[in-house]
This record gives sequence, structure tokens and C-alpha cells, in this order.
Amino acid sequence: MPYLDRTSWRVSDVPPSRRLSVALLIAALAFLALPTSGTAQAPRRPAVSSPLAAVSRAWVEGKYDEVEALADKLDPRDPNVVAMKARAAIARGKYADAEVALRPAAMRAPTSEAALELGLLYTMLGRSDANAVLEKIAPTADTSNDPYELARAGRALRALRRLHEANAAYREAAAMLPTDPAIQTGWGDVFLDGHNVREALRSFQMAMQADPRWTPALLGAARTLADENPPQAIALAKRALEVNPSSVDAQVFLAEQALDAEHKDEAREALAKALAVNPSSLEAHALVAALAYVEDKQQDFEAEVAKTLAIAPSYGEVFRTAGELAAHNYRFDEAVALTRRALELDRRNSRALTDLGIHLLRTGDEPGARAALEASIEIDPFDDVVRKNLLKMLDTLDKFVTVRDGDLVMRLQKDEAPVLQEYAIPLAHRALATLSARYEFTPRGPILVEIFPTHDDFAVRNVGLPGMIGALGACFGRVVTMDSPHARPPGEFQWEATLWHELTHVITLQMSNQRLPRWLSEGLSTYEEKRARPEWARQQDIEFATMVNRDGAIKLRDFNAAFQNPKLISIAYYQGGLLVEHLQNVYGDAGIRKLLRAYGQGLDTDAALKTALNTSFDELQTGFDQMLDRLFGDMRKVLATPDNADVMRMPLETLRPYAAEHPRTYVAQLALGTALRKAGQTEEAMQAFERAAALLPTARGDASPHAQMAAIALEKKDTSRAIAELTALVANDFDNVEAARQLATLLTQTKVDVSTAAGAAKMTAVYERIAAIDPFDTDAHAKLGRLVLDRGDADAAAREFKAVLALGPVDRAAALTDLAESYMKAGKRVDAKKQTLAALEIAPTYERAQELLLKLVDGGRQ
Repeated sequence: MPYLDRTSWRVSDVPPSRRLSVALLIAALAFLALPTSGTAQAPRRPAVSSPLAAVSRAWVEGKYDEVEALADKLDPRDPNVVAMKARAAIARGKYADAEVALRPAAMRAPTSEAALELGLLYTMLGRSDANAVLEKIAPTADTSNDPYELARAGRALRALRRLHEANAAYREAAAMLPTDPAIQTGWGDVFLDGHNVREALRSFQMAMQADPRWTPALLGAARTLADENPPQAIALAKRALEVNPSSVDAQVFLAEQALDAEHKDEAREALAKALAVNPSSLEAHALVAALAYVEDKQQDFEAEVAKTLAIAPSYGEVFRTAGELAAHNYRFDEAVALTRRALELDRRNSRALTDLGIHLLRTGDEPGARAALEASIEIDPFDDVVRKNLLKMLDTLDKFVTVRDGDLVMRLQKDEAPVLQEYAIPLAHRALATLSARYEFTPRGPILVEIFPTHDDFAVRNVGLPGMIGALGACFGRVVTMDSPHARPPGEFQWEATLWHELTHVITLQMSNQRLPRWLSEGLSTYEEKRARPEWARQQDIEFATMVNRDGAIKLRDFNAAFQNPKLISIAYYQGGLLVEHLQNVYGDAGIRKLLRAYGQGLDTDAALKTALNTSFDELQTGFDQMLDRLFGDMRKVLATPDNADVMRMPLETLRPYAAEHPRTYVAQLALGTALRKAGQTEEAMQAFERAAALLPTARGDASPHAQMAAIALEKKDTSRAIAELTALVANDFDNVEAARQLATLLTQTKVDVSTAAGAAKMTAVYERIAAIDPFDTDAHAKLGRLVLDRGDADAAAREFKAVLALGPVDRAAALTDLAESYMKAGKRVDAKKQTLAALEIAPTYERAQELLLKLVDGGRQ
């Protein structure tokens, strides 16, 4: 992944250790306990002794009248003074006044601060003469040794999209003035433009260390954190507003965040405040227009567009912004149309072309996406990491195998395709048929499903950058992308459940005209996983009950925002499934269908709930809370720890009486069993674990009671007890592939009689579990194939044996013979003979194949 380096301005590859993570960002800010910034670049910060210092401070704090008053006392011909006054005018939307003041100063001093401000003003307004002004300033980066002049050149180069040169200029300026907040903030903005968020955050931190009230740095850090940690980003922006209540950039940023959380009234309020300060703010007007668009207020949208274009006639960003918000609301076809309108106004808008490429990817038009991305690079040749990543990902996709089956198009990595297509395609068809019938809706196709063996390729396909830690799949309406089982270690996720989850989105998104809120969208998909197969249910019941004990469940009014909170998003999925289960219990499938159609009519949540179900969030909250009490009341009691004692750290001598006093406390019994096991007192440990397992049968993982009892039984060579405990563990810990494999080994060692229905069912269930979790387990497929063949299901056996062959078995002749036997039992004698001959070609003396060939030949003669 190319990026701008702090120590060099060449393009480099970021190793995995330098990729952004939520933990890194939170930790990076923690030592400051502050926020940070970015859109509006701060002016050059004069030395403290400079007469301009007070003017600069007043500007940073949004005291624009004070800026003008102080500047009026200084030399009116000084380009720095002119620039300061012009900034104050620009901040309040007085663009014409600023231009009148700046133009003569820029003519007198074409490399001055005034010239830079004029060039940036022209750039913002889309004026064709902007570059000519900025190009006169840029060479200063190669000729000056003054840090402020270098920073000025850096700002000009950034505006010209010559980011590598801007980086070099800021690096030199920062080397001379490492604690100057304006220089560090400007450098951070360059890094942020280049998608190097780690270095951007570092620069903003250094600016805040130098001046905790430097609002551009506060906002820069907020923008850096916006995708990974919205709550922290919002806190930073609010901190900036405390310093500068007139910050239009902060209000616009908060409006963007509010829209992400579906808090439209909050967004409106923030935008109104922004426009009260600057009635001509193009960003604010564009976001007002975008909000009107996603609310289906077409007349309001066009009126706001007209206002914006009256200020800047070529400001295509007004349409690009609307397209971006439409895409955020999963309305990707509309996003494509809006972004094309942006390009009609400004055909050289490389950002709009990049957006168009991303939107087209999400509609499934990959050739169109490639063309848009390549056109963007022709206009702006900077090694933009998003564009480069997307094009590289498309090159990877070109090597995938494409399987078309009716309205379903599946793209699979060529080495995985022979195995996965045998399972994924039938599963996808079954999901679409089941869900279409349940929701009484047939989705528009073709439906494209792409399965990636490398998680970062999946992430790039969705957002243009590696990461998306925790995400397993994504749906855009007609396009589904997801990790393959190879993308993560076996047992980390259930890929079949993920595919079913995403195909549920296909139905519900299309049925609601892409308008249902995220809480309902994710809730329905999570619920349908469990409904399809109970073992696919998300294994978060204990985590959820613990959260309810500690903080309470997420309030329904705050539910959508929870999906923007990295601390809550995982449990929000689980609670969403529970909420939909409540809706289904009360209103049935018919009620849920009515609700989806209400959203499809453009109604907001309050109106949709009232129209479709004659209820409200507040009324739902009461019934939902009652359901949670029924489902989790007992579990919450056994999970509660009296006196909040740190039971797991208690010494054994303290733990014994504590556990005796609290026989209904799960953690006390688990801790006692664990401590006794460590002390070698396994008999007593087993008793404690048995009590713990009785209190919380769904406990999972290696530290769970059943897992520890299985381990003790194995240590004692008590195979039957180990089998019983592993069976209980696997029944609740569906993704625990290692426990399933261990159980299969023990069952094999004990020579379970698979000729009996009970024995065959027991072995089949275990191997089905292993193959479902890890479809690339050759042995599981081979064993499962023999089991289902013995019970007479020749077609199912053939599928397993084909998977074995695709995975490259050690004994290929045996695998070919297995497949031949399944074909013969299915009556496919020609196919059976072909596979038998292939086996004999490898091993001419292989008796089983020879005998099978004789049967086939003799049977053919008969």
C-alpha cells in the first residue's frame, strides 16, 4: 500500500505492522487526552513576539471581528496582514471582499501569504486561474530556507495535488520548527490526503502538544479517527468548538458524523450553525443538499444545489457529496447518477472519478469502475493509495473463476473454486429461494458474489484500503463480498452463515428500496442466520448478558449510533437479532414485510413503525426489555458476581469458602475448578466444573467447564468421559473446530459402530461440523463421503469426494475410486468408469479399483 513517508517522500509499501488499528489510534491519543483537526488550514503561525501573533490566535479561536480590528492597526500593505484579514472574510463567506483585498497584494508579492490565500480561494470556488497563482508559490520549496516559506509552498503543493513535493517541503520546515503547530498540522493534512493516517495522527498530536488549543489540529485528528473511532472523533470536534465556537469545519464534520448515525435532526442543527457563521459555505450547502436528497425531498435538493452553484458555478462537489451520502445509505445506483452529474460540471474532478469508480464497483460494474479509476489517475497522477489498491484488486479479480448459474454470478479464487463452488452455489440458491418466499419478494439480479481468500483484498474491494478488522462480509444490494474460509484461521467464523447473512441483505435492501436503517438491516440478517440453522446463531449470549448486568442493553433510540461505535458494534449485531426476534414474535413475518415496505416508501423510523406496526420505539422498548428479562434473567443471575469480587485472582484457600457461600455464581464455581485443577486436585475440580456447567451450559472456549473436564478426562485416559464432555462442548461451541476434530479422533479410536443408525449419525454429525467450518479439510470430506455413501446418499458422497480430489489428496487413486463408487451407486456408470480408469492409470494394481472396474464392465454387459 503506497504512502507518504515522514522520513522520505518516495512511495513505499506499508508493512502490516504499520496499518491503522482502532487500538493504535485510541492509545495514540490517550497520552494527550485531547482531540485533533484538519479541513481549514491554519495560517502561518508567527513567532510569539510577532505583532501578528495575536491576530493568528484570534483567527484560530474564530474571533473574526477581533482579527480585523487587530489587523487594522498593522501595515495594510503587508501581505501577511492582508492574508489574515482575507481569511476572516472568507470564514464568514465574504469571498468577493477577500478577493478584492488579496489580488493586488498577490500581484505585488506572488509568493506571499496573500498570494497563497488567493490561490486557495480560487481553488475552493473552482476558478480556472487557481493553479496559475499557486504555481508561482510552489518553487519556493526548492529555493527557500525559511520554514514558514517552505510551509507556504507545502500548502500550495498540496492544493496542486503534488503531495510528495508537499511532504518534502513540510519535512524540511518541521525539521527547523518541530514544535510549530501550524507546520505540523499542515503536514498532517498532507499525510491524511495521502491516506497515511498513522503519520497524520502523529503530526496532529505534535501540534496539540505544542498548542492544545490549536483547533485545526483538533479537527485534523477528528478526521483521522472518523472511520475507525467515531465517538473519539466527535469528542475532538466538540473540543475544537469549545475553543472556536465559530468553526464551520467543526460543525460540518459533526453534521457528517450525525448523518452516519442517522441523527438527521442533529445534522440539520449543526449545518444551520455553520451557515449562520458562513452563509456561503460550499461544504455546508452541499451537505444540506445531500440531506434533502436522501430524505427524498427532490425540490429542496435542487433548490439547495442552485444556491450552491450561484456561489461557485462549477462546484461539482455539491453532486459528489450527495452521491457520497446516497452511497452511505446504500443507494448506489443513485450515487452513480449523482456523481456523473458532478463530472458534468467539473470533468477534471479526480475525486469524483474515484468516487464513481467505487460506486460502480458496488453496483457490480467492474469494467466501468476500472475506466473511472484510470481516468482519475490520468488527471491526478499522484499515487493515491485507494485508486492503486482498487486497480490492483481488480487485477486480482480478473484471475478469479467466474461461475454463472441463473441470476447468480459467483467469483472465486481459482485454487478455491473447485471446492467452494460445490457448497457456496447451492447454499446461495437455497438462501435466495428461502428468503424470497418468506419475504414475498424476488430480488433484481444478476446477484454478484465475490469470495476472497485474503482478507485485505476483501477490505479493498469494499472501501479501497486494507483493514475492516472484524468484518466478514458486505452487501451492496446486488453485490456481495466476503472472506473465504481461507481468509481466517479455521474456527474464527462460519462462512456459510456469513453468506446467508449477506444474501438476506440482498432481499431486505432491495425490498426497502435501499432505505431501511442499519439496526433493522443487520438485525434481520443476524436473525435469519439463526433461523436458517440454530448452530449459526451468534455465540454472544454470555457477552450480552454480562453487558446488560454492567451497563444495560443498548437503548433502541441509540441503536443506530451503536453501529458506529467500535466498542459496541459487535454486540449491536447480536442485539439487533434479538430485536428482530421480538418483532417477529409480536408481529410475525407479515408485520416485518409491512415494515420493510414502509421504509421503501421513504418513511423515517418513527413513521414506518407507526404506519406498519402501529407502534413506536418507546413502546417497543418496553416489550423488548420484557423479552430480555425472560431470555436472560437466569443467565444474568448466575453471571453476576457478588460484591464485584475479583474471583479469578483469589487464592484457593479464599476461593473454597467463597464458592461454598455462592453456589449459584458461575464464575465462582469455574474459578474454583480452575484453581483445583492447577493444584492437582482433579476429582474436586471435576465437581466444581460440573456445578459450573449446570449453571451455564452454553459456556464456550478452552476455559469453559466442558473443555476443562474433557482435558482432565483425557489426562486420566477416561475416553468415554472425554467424548461426553467434548460432545457437550461442540453442541454449544459450533465454531470450535479443534474440539470437533478431537471428538472425531476419539470416536474413531473407540471404533464407533457406524453400521448402526446411531453410530453413523454420531460420526456424520461430527464430520459435517468439521467440513462446514473448514471446507478445505481433506480428511473430513473423505470420512464424510464414506459415511453418507454408506447410508445411500450417493450424490452427497460424490460432492465430498470431488472436494477431496480438488484438495490434492495424498492417495489420489483411492480418492478417484471413492468418487467412482459414488457415481456407480448413483447410476452414473459412464462417469464411474471414467474415474475408475483414472485411478488405475495412477495405480494399475490397485485392487479396489480393479474390482470396481470388473463390476462396471460386467454390469454393462448385463
